[in-house]
Amino acid sequence: MAAYTTIDDPSAYFKVQLYTGDGSTQAITFDDTDTDMQPDLVWLKDRATSTAYESIEVSYKLYDAVRGTTKFLSSNVNGAEGTESGVTAFGSDGFTLGSAAGTNANTVTFVAWCWKESATAGFDIVSYTGNGSARTISHSLSAVPHLIIVKNRDAADSWQVYHGANTAAPETDYLSLDVVTVTTDASDRWNDTAPTSSVFSLGAGAEVNTNTETYIAYAFAPKQGFSKFGTYDGNGNADGPFIYLGFRPAFVLWKNAEYAENWHIIDNERDTYNLANNGLTPNENYPASDDANIQMDFLSNGIKIRSASHVTSNVSGNYYVYIAFAEAPFVNSNGVPCNAR
Repeated sequence: MAAYTTIDDPSAYFKVQLYTGDGSTQAITFDDTDTDMQPDLVWLKDRATSTAYESIEVSYKLYDAVRGTTKFLSSNVNGAEGTESGVTAFGSDGFTLGSAAGTNANTVTFVAWCWKESATAGFDIVSYTGNGSARTISHSLSAVPHLIIVKNRDAADSWQVYHGANTAAPETDYLSLDVVTVTTDASDRWNDTAPTSSVFSLGAGAEVNTNTETYIAYAFAPKQGFSKFGTYDGNGNADGPFIYLGFRPAFVLWKNAEYAENWHIIDNERDTYNLANNGLTPNENYPASDDANIQMDFLSNGIKIRSASHVTSNVSGNYYVYIAFAEAPFVNSNGVPCNAR
């Protein structure tokens, strides 16, 4: 029998959670009834509040178990690591919140995207200190990472993104998570050297390797039936491209790699049926909103773009990088297919 997936239950390694803040402290338990999961990375966003771009209070907040509780970075700004009473504990099946408004304002609705660090699921969190010279950094994936996201914890440097399907030589290029840019060629990011199953390479760029400054890296390797990091070409019409993933997606993050356009996120908890178009933009502070330019269907085996020509998701002649995680594999290890939603 063909091997369709390495992970039958994606909820053991990735979950999307909606919750409402109470302005005090609260423990968030994951809603799903599948496998319990203690998260190692929690990425949070206030879904409702509209505010200035630079407002840290309602920015996207990333907390991880390597840097420790209450320490956050914001994906929509380049600022150094901050400390607040945000995520105060990583629980056995959820996380605990303090009273910080950006993660727990009273009556405000939030979304949390949560990952468990595991070589099985292809996710490793790496902390390192820069040395100002070209070098390699070890990781624990035992597989080649196709996605690496790096942030300087000590300085106002942009988030750097290596995407393994971006251009014919992705090790020569980078994208930025917090600003609207196109794919850029620069040897001082990844030292023009492809990652391996044990290390990834850095140049001397300040954004990834300033001497004595500390960094966090989120490294991901694709896992069949659970995660995929690829590209697709826009075709400019409402019968948009179909992107085969090998799973029914729970989370899709994508960007036009050739145009100065926002990143976008759609997930299966904010959009529970097709068409899915309730977007968030992790490089901006906008609230969640329905957007006709980012319409797509979540299918049992991938995604189908439904928006007509627009730079956000389907302009003809441009290519798009995407990052996707599963709700369910297309076919599990027993040969049982998942249902379309």
